[in-house]
Amino acid sequence: MELDNIKSSAALIYDEFIQNADSRTGNWFLMSSPIPQTIIIAAYIYFVTSLGPRIMENRKAFDLKGVLIVYNFGVVALSLYMCYEFVMSGWGTGYSFHCDLVDYSDSPQAMRMAATCWLYYFSKFIEMLDTIFFVLRKKNSQVTFLHVYHHSIMPFTWWFGVRFAPGGLGTFHALLNCVVHVIMYSYYGLTAMGPNYQKYLWWKKYLTTIQLIQFVMVTSHISQYFFMKDCPYQFPIFIYIIGLYGLIFLFLFLNFWYHAYTKGKRLPKVLQAQTWAHHTNGVMNGNASHEKDE
Repeated sequence: MELDNIKSSAALIYDEFIQNADSRTGNWFLMSSPIPQTIIIAAYIYFVTSLGPRIMENRKAFDLKGVLIVYNFGVVALSLYMCYEFVMSGWGTGYSFHCDLVDYSDSPQAMRMAATCWLYYFSKFIEMLDTIFFVLRKKNSQVTFLHVYHHSIMPFTWWFGVRFAPGGLGTFHALLNCVVHVIMYSYYGLTAMGPNYQKYLWWKKYLTTIQLIQFVMVTSHISQYFFMKDCPYQFPIFIYIIGLYGLIFLFLFLNFWYHAYTKGKRLPKVLQAQTWAHHTNGVMNGNASHEKDE
């Protein structure tokens, strides 16, 4: 009886909660309930941390060079498309970069922004392949807590973003992330093509700077909200989540920058250069250890 009461109370709380959701996105794929994505994320965590390594334990690592090339440049193409859509649906066609509210109308531009937010959300499931490629190539040392956490928390939190606030100032970090993904996945795609393409990777030394700039921009932009006298953004909780996430990784990245470039000390394992971009952006895949593989 007590269990039934708990279930009933939880159902009532959920029903009241979901009443505030955006009705436009309710029937879209994976949007009807957070349960399907939760199952996918749980299966992902189980596979990359337990099942996958056990399956591969007595097997030869897969040679995924061709797959990685297609995958990396596929993500580049998808990220470029999302950049374009974010710009055309708001960030380059009317947003002020200050207090930009969510447009819940059925106008073509509002629907375009909502669709782009959903596509960004879905891309986070595609990027789970980063970790799966690690496991299949027996690069288990790359499957760190920060990596799995990042790839799990991004789609989970973005479900709520698409369901409740698909647009407005809370999407600026997604646009920046897509821009960075174009650069990072281009680098890993070229790396996967082999030593003959190393001459095209002269810009590798700027990757750390690019990522640092990203976190500074995300944190600075979202922090504006706390200094605005009147910004009726519909779901402030997302501002706090984005701000906290940006600050955490900005701090971790500055710590990395300090040790790597200021003090010149050897980095802690969790911040080694070969895995850092992966920890912060979730963008690295089977190419993370290309230096030693080549």
